[in-house]
Amino acid sequence: MRNMEIIYQDQDIIVVNKPARVLSTDEPGGVPSLARQELGNPEADVRTVHRLDRVVSGLMVLARNATAASELSRQIRENEFQKEYLAVVHGIPTPPEGQLRDLLYRDKARRMTMVAQEPGKGVQEAVLDYWSLHTAEEMTRVRVLLHTGRTHQIRVQFASRGLSLVGERKYAERNDPCEIALFSSCLAFTHPSTGEKLHFTLQPPEVFPWTQV
Repeated sequence: MRNMEIIYQDQDIIVVNKPARVLSTDEPGGVPSLARQELGNPEADVRTVHRLDRVVSGLMVLARNATAASELSRQIRENEFQKEYLAVVHGIPTPPEGQLRDLLYRDKARRMTMVAQEPGKGVQEAVLDYWSLHTAEEMTRVRVLLHTGRTHQIRVQFASRGLSLVGERKYAERNDPCEIALFSSCLAFTHPSTGEKLHFTLQPPEVFPWTQV
């Protein structure tokens, strides 16, 4: 079984660095299972309260009891839980910073998220802010602040504008020699028991394309 770094832990929460190609859900080899392995207790109460796509790596917070899970879920539901990402896209965003706003729907049969042209059944609004940080070799590193949490949202919103993420294979016809360049870099939320404002940041791994931009 793979190893997973624990960034922070107490009796209520665990903050981890999720590896790419690991499912966020509670199943053999999933994030909660790897957390129990790191804790040395296969029976530990570890609960997923938010997800990252399987191919995406970076910060996740897990709850260690039902009360913490309920409070963190409430914060996420009521937009009190901040999630930021770093990504590397092919091309140069224009303008260099701004807001992307789309209508998205989920094609469950194809397991893909698509941009909708008008409201309808199953269509949800998707909103994010982005800032271009550095451009090199026709790639741009961007910082992304999510306002909504739709499945594959960042990947689809950028790809639909001709700015597919480096390493993207589902929404772009490319063959980049790397995992997808999307990293959960910042989590900010209120501790479910103490009420303390917590803020965690993490840098992407020192591999292509992060070493280029």
